[in-house]
Amino acid sequence: MSTSLRAQPLILVVDHEQALLDAVTAVLTASGFACRCCTSAEQAVAEAEHAVPDLILSDTNLQGDSGVEIGRLLQQHPRLADVPTMFLSGAQIPDIIRRSNGVRGAYYLRKPFDAEVLIELIETALRRSRMAEVSSEG
Repeated sequence: MSTSLRAQPLILVVDHEQALLDAVTAVLTASGFACRCCTSAEQAVAEAEHAVPDLILSDTNLQGDSGVEIGRLLQQHPRLADVPTMFLSGAQIPDIIRRSNGVRGAYYLRKPFDAEVLIELIETALRRSRMAEVSSEG
């Protein structure tokens, strides 16, 4: 999905905590990103199929659902297979980086997050995604 076709890159944010969704949305919109928010794996998959995001930002624990599993589900959809995913978590999960790399996890960020670091990582992930898209086209 080319972000150049949109005025603002679209970020799909997935977390079961409304306060975190509100905080992330405020940071992202202030930095020029469009956001769609979901509180469950099912909502995230349906939303991503409806409006393909440029990046997915997901908590690793969604009250019984796994953010990493969302990444697996999305990778199986042809239109979503190349969408990079970033993970947020407040939990200490021993092998989360290895598991997130297996589902195109671009980055892993601990909660509470630093807004500047979040934006920097998102911009880097989007640049890498665009570069990969361009190199696969040419």
